[in-house]
Amino acid sequence: MCGIAGWIDFTGKIKKSGESLKKMSAALERRGPDEHGEYYHPRACLLHRRLTVIDAQGGKQPMSRKVNGAGYIISYNGELYNTDELREELVKKGFVFKGYSDTEVLLNAYIYWGESCLDRLNGIYAFAVWNSRDETVFLARDKAGVKPLFFSRLNQGLLFASEIKALLAHEDIKPRLSRSGIAEIFLLGPGRTPGQGVLDGIEELPAGHFAQFSKDGLKIKRYFKLEAREHCDSFDRTVETVRELVSDSVRRQLVSDAPLCTFLSGGLDSSIITHIASERYQKRGKILSTYSVDYENNAKYFKPSAFQPNSDNYYIALMAQHSKTRHKRLVLKNRPLYDALGPAAIARDMPGMADVDSSLLLFSKEIKKNFTVALSGECADEIFGGYPWYHNAELRNARGFPWSSSTDLRFAMLKKGILGGLDPDEYIMSRYYDSVNRASKLPADSEEIARNREMFMLNIEWFMQTLLDRKDRMTMYSALEVRVPFCDWRIMDYMYNVPPEMRDCGGREKGLLRKSMAGILPEEVLCRKKSPYPKTFHPEYERLLRERLYAIAKDKSSPILQIADREKLFELAQTSGGAFARPWYGQLMTKAQVMAYMIQLNIWLNDYNIEIAL
Repeated sequence: MCGIAGWIDFTGKIKKSGESLKKMSAALERRGPDEHGEYYHPRACLLHRRLTVIDAQGGKQPMSRKVNGAGYIISYNGELYNTDELREELVKKGFVFKGYSDTEVLLNAYIYWGESCLDRLNGIYAFAVWNSRDETVFLARDKAGVKPLFFSRLNQGLLFASEIKALLAHEDIKPRLSRSGIAEIFLLGPGRTPGQGVLDGIEELPAGHFAQFSKDGLKIKRYFKLEAREHCDSFDRTVETVRELVSDSVRRQLVSDAPLCTFLSGGLDSSIITHIASERYQKRGKILSTYSVDYENNAKYFKPSAFQPNSDNYYIALMAQHSKTRHKRLVLKNRPLYDALGPAAIARDMPGMADVDSSLLLFSKEIKKNFTVALSGECADEIFGGYPWYHNAELRNARGFPWSSSTDLRFAMLKKGILGGLDPDEYIMSRYYDSVNRASKLPADSEEIARNREMFMLNIEWFMQTLLDRKDRMTMYSALEVRVPFCDWRIMDYMYNVPPEMRDCGGREKGLLRKSMAGILPEEVLCRKKSPYPKTFHPEYERLLRERLYAIAKDKSSPILQIADREKLFELAQTSGGAFARPWYGQLMTKAQVMAYMIQLNIWLNDYNIEIAL
């Protein structure tokens, strides 16, 4: 994986702005510490920061090719998992390859097929191709939205980058937060509206979209969406197809010239990936390495709940033995976890999932000492129906985002009048209905099937994107490339049309996925109730948060006091339970994480020197 950035400008400013371009590249160094490259043109600059995973010599970027008098230059972040098939097809078309990198395959695919090359790609990507003859740039983002791509519109120009911090490094982009941005942070955060960059003038190219920019301006188009179709496969064929798709996705994503491992939590999703990967490794005479994360004295303080019924360690040991992996358990201490809240906010360029982020940041830093690539089980819950809101009728049928029913609490945390005339319920519901209305349906769909399609779309466009943001930023902060096999677009496309009675077979969440792996995983793991990413329950961690938040509220110069109600911050820091015990976002962000979120918000406002523009 890598970091990309660029500037297209038709006013002649590029040749005078070398310092801005250097700063933009430097801002992405953590994503790609191995190499950096630049391409300069009077009206375009493409920047690249490389994390070398495949073809160290042949994959250098920006990469250029000249065909029929046109120069094509690519800056690319991602990984293609059908590289060999595409290369073989392009060789038949007359293309000659200098190396074996997927970058060269992608560039030639675009040269030959143009925008329709996107229909052929299986992978995770964000890339830019500059056509020097036509003076246009083509930008694209993968179908699931695994790899990020932000941009800002300028006068006769366009800036783009993998991360917001690179855009802010440009002299023309100022960090300003208006009422809509405040609403995103407080009413929706850590989720955000598709296409929103939260700060004024910063946008994100949505998943499954491409853009073209020229002297005529910017045009954005969706090239991939989930389409409703009748599911004609029998139950047995559906089980077989899921097994084939998941197994194929994992195997494709094991290609790497750099050391590779897997995350192993002992849950269904990571266990599936680990076992398939380990089998492939054993056939090559290798042993797969696996990693898990835990917290200091967590066994002592762990509190079972409906969301988190048991801890992971027993199941991790069971899977490591079953799949014959070389396992390492990393234990995080409370103080470093707390101290990492700031770096986690910087990595994400905004407040995120609190210690759920900072723990992954620390976890990734340790793994990077020995590995460059890892596979992780994100997004199976969104695609295979793992969350309570897929199964609890009250949650499923309620209007509004089911992972966040705390609108009144969120609004109460704000300084009175800060949103002006913006109505919080209307703001949230308009975004909710935007996604719901994008859910493709069939005329013959029952009310239940139609609602399940809506729930699928909400999860893909919102909850999944929040987790993918977390995974990308926290891992790439340490230049660790993490692949997510369940995000294969073929799996998403197939599961969108599988009826809920098949998906939930056996009366279980992710019943179909469990059935597809019967006889492959140990029965205890196969039947284990879903347990989310682990978090600390240690009272010392909460004590550190309380002290910090109280100090922030007490200090009248704290930037968060420009937008947050001071008395509410005191209340949050001093009380336990009550309104703040309600989930803020999903299953993991409750009281302690809300405190950490406010601390992250204060750090972000301060360190980014953000202007509140009302």
